[in-house]
Amino acid sequence: MELELLLPFIAVYFGTAVALYFRPRVHFGMKLILAFSGSFLLSILVLDMLPNIFEDNTFDPGIWILTGIVFQIILEFFSKGVEHGHTHHSTKNKLPLILVVSLSIHAFVEGMPLSNQPELLVGIIVHKIPIGMVITLLLWETKTPKAQKLGALFIFALMTPLGNIVRNTALNFESITIIIDAIVVGVLLHVSTTILFESSKGHIFNLQKFVAILAGIFFAAIL
Repeated sequence: MELELLLPFIAVYFGTAVALYFRPRVHFGMKLILAFSGSFLLSILVLDMLPNIFEDNTFDPGIWILTGIVFQIILEFFSKGVEHGHTHHSTKNKLPLILVVSLSIHAFVEGMPLSNQPELLVGIIVHKIPIGMVITLLLWETKTPKAQKLGALFIFALMTPLGNIVRNTALNFESITIIIDAIVVGVLLHVSTTILFESSKGHIFNLQKFVAILAGIFFAAIL
């Protein structure tokens, strides 16, 4: 495995450290980080991945992009939108297993193209930081042993590099990888646009969010 693929794994734990250190003051800053990561990720998709995918229309990429969007919507029935920053207070005695599984599936899928898409790798790294913050806050609100929380966090962080390993070994066929890339674009289009278009409270925050969005677009454009 290329060392660069460990960076999304590390980014999750960086988000964890930020969430635990600044808790409970982390929510406001997390919204701005999400806005930046969403615009950065969307810009990477529009500027780099979509043109590459539509160079070859043999596999009808539009259909597979829509498939990715629908697939992500289905996942969010179980994850409750954690992928784009939704937090839910919980005092349950059990680990939210369905939520962790759906997030792990999302992380596995989005990791598949990363070794062949360096720009997307940067976008995923940026995106993993606020998501690491969100999932940490959710896990630490449950009344479960710390070992279970750390185990769930480790599995989630591992899924993105694991997805790339599976793609480069078991699924390393051109006809399949093009379809995978299109599905991943659909998944990330849904996540990034949801982050950007969700309403925010207060005009001041909306202005700060707008600045964060412009910053994300700018850095993606010069990458």
